[in-house]
Amino acid sequence: MKTIKHIFSAYGKWIWGVLAPLGVWGVFAIAAVDAAFMGLPMDPIVAGYIYKDPNGFLLYVLLASSGSAVGSIVLYVIGYTGGEMLLRKRLSPERFQKIHASFEKHEFWALMFPAMLPPPTPFKAVVLAAAAFEMSFVRFFLAIFAGRFVRFLILGWLTLRFGPKVVEIGGHVVAHHFRWVLLAVALGLMFWLIWRWRAAKKTAAKQNAAGTGNPALRSEERSSGD
Repeated sequence: MKTIKHIFSAYGKWIWGVLAPLGVWGVFAIAAVDAAFMGLPMDPIVAGYIYKDPNGFLLYVLLASSGSAVGSIVLYVIGYTGGEMLLRKRLSPERFQKIHASFEKHEFWALMFPAMLPPPTPFKAVVLAAAAFEMSFVRFFLAIFAGRFVRFLILGWLTLRFGPKVVEIGGHVVAHHFRWVLLAVALGLMFWLIWRWRAAKKTAAKQNAAGTGNPALRSEERSSGD
């Protein structure tokens, strides 16, 4: 156990040593590498930046989200040029059709939702699927940016409130209760969508009422116009 802790400690020091010369752009670079090539401990890194420099909270969230979106372009190219064949080899026909149907109905949310979730969510597989099903590049980029922005925004707020230890606690909770975490996020997203729908409905009703106006007033306006 001590050997494993020593290895992780040395690995963490090496990463911070590589990022130090990059300054604030280090979080952008590490997020891009994480999204494009290999899984890196993004949550501890983003939390570390925010904890050391609370004033740059929003900047780090934006840089990490942008880096993830930019790095995912590599997977988009791979998926767009030959991703469907790759997915068919790795997924059962039923699973493939289920994912395909999800993207056909709600492609933006089908990508944004996994982008919000921490590991062990198979995010790269979802990114490849989005490209393989020919999701437009702009929507692809925006969905990843939006999902990652929500994720890192919540992570940053928790870090400022409870300290960087929240990453370790959160990782333990996700690892042991992933289904419940997934359900909680899904419910939260559902309530947010309902709230947005109701707000949009109220706004549309007010606009219609304003456009309709008072019938007597409209009659007077027509008379004065004549």
